[in-house]
Amino acid sequence: MKIRSQVGMVLNLDKCIGCHTCSVTCKNVWTSREGTEYAWFNNVETKPGTGFPTDWEDQEKYKGGWIRKINGKLVPRMGNKALLLGKIFANPHLPGLDDYYEPFDFDYQTLHNAPADSKAQPIARPRSLITGKRMDKITKGPNWEDDLGGEFEKLSKDKNFENMQKAMYGQFENTFMMYLPRLCEHCLNPACVATCPSGAIYKREEDGIVLIDQDKCRGWRMCITGCPYKKIYFNWKSGKSEKCIFCYPRIEAGQPTVCSETCVGRIRYLGVLLYDADAIETAASTENEKDLYQRQLDVFLDPNDPKVIEQAQKDGIPLSVIDAAQKSPVYKMAMDWKLALPLHPEYRTLPMVWYVPPLSPIQSAADAGELGSNGILPDVESLRIPVQYLANLLTAGDTQPVLLALKRMLAMRHFKRTETVDGVIDTRALEEVGLTEAQAQEMYRYLAIANYEDRFVVPSSHREQARDAFPEKNGCGFSFGDGCHGSDSKFNLFNSRRIDSVDVSSKTEPHA
Repeated sequence: MKIRSQVGMVLNLDKCIGCHTCSVTCKNVWTSREGTEYAWFNNVETKPGTGFPTDWEDQEKYKGGWIRKINGKLVPRMGNKALLLGKIFANPHLPGLDDYYEPFDFDYQTLHNAPADSKAQPIARPRSLITGKRMDKITKGPNWEDDLGGEFEKLSKDKNFENMQKAMYGQFENTFMMYLPRLCEHCLNPACVATCPSGAIYKREEDGIVLIDQDKCRGWRMCITGCPYKKIYFNWKSGKSEKCIFCYPRIEAGQPTVCSETCVGRIRYLGVLLYDADAIETAASTENEKDLYQRQLDVFLDPNDPKVIEQAQKDGIPLSVIDAAQKSPVYKMAMDWKLALPLHPEYRTLPMVWYVPPLSPIQSAADAGELGSNGILPDVESLRIPVQYLANLLTAGDTQPVLLALKRMLAMRHFKRTETVDGVIDTRALEEVGLTEAQAQEMYRYLAIANYEDRFVVPSSHREQARDAFPEKNGCGFSFGDGCHGSDSKFNLFNSRRIDSVDVSSKTEPHA
């Protein structure tokens, strides 16, 4: 057993209001640069819908993630080494700019410079940020299907409608929607790491964050295909791939990510999970896709177990990290309460950004008598959002974990309502779903109150343990887009404008 720590995230979809604050703040901080105009490290999608980029969940089209061979071994869906090398100069499974959108701005100067006596109202026309030319029509955007925008014929192409009678959900009285904020999953078994020909992508041992080494990246873009969540973007200006860095400078300082810090609905939770690195291959190679959720749970370790604590210390995990793991809201929601579920575990990457399935507006419908009841709780299988749809999204089609999560949330609400409104402690609903009164009270504190210190339990990193940090810091200097290398040639295979490092030493005069 080799114990490692990972900073994970849980998003409570039951409280997401679709305000896109997380997307905008992330965009302003990380991708408001030339070359990344179309890139959104964090975006909020409305489901049902085809998402961003279009049809990102269709792995028959994009070949992302892993597949299990007959002998039980995992290989990237896009092929083995020979197949990868055969496609290295022309990748047929790469999403194009039209699958994202052509980024644009508006000619606002037209409004400022319009003559005061003009009889026609001035108009700020859209202009492409790629070509600089005026656009006749905006045909796509990062949240083009926001709030069920568009006809159901296109929305119904959502891959999560598989094995469902989706035609009925095109009728107005049967429509449903939910918000799905997405970011890099920082997987335990990342396919992007395996498919990079340059070996530029790596997973940090101290916190599990997956990063791209900008010095090693050569812009092959195999990682974009390899990532099943399509959360790696190609910077056409620098010729490098970029992705969500989980705001690691903030994580190292014990602070939450920008998207978590600015979340209006308080839906995001950050915490440490301890896991057995030796069990990853076995878990990801599970034969039945529906068992992948449980196999990933088996990889996680109990931070309160004395044997786990002892082994973790032997493996070099600091006590501060172990202490944070014991208080982790992510562990509570994923392991203790079984509320949080992974996004598309069938991709076999073992994702580490998990989701609590949405319950609203189910409770109001139950209160109004529109739903049948199963004992004390409403019948969750007849809810407005189909359970099978949520299962296809979160548990590879297995409805049982989704039903358990929804029932436990309903039971907690029923318990708190009778306690607050009727002044009665009624634990019958809790007993039905295997919860204790103490667990229900703690669930209420984390889900409804959601204090800052409960949502974010992030230990500061031990930078003093980093090797060769001083020469690295002094030898790198300033750089502009491509890391601190200085030996890269001007030749660029993809004919994009490369940003080269600036030799600071030759431009700085020595002190007198």
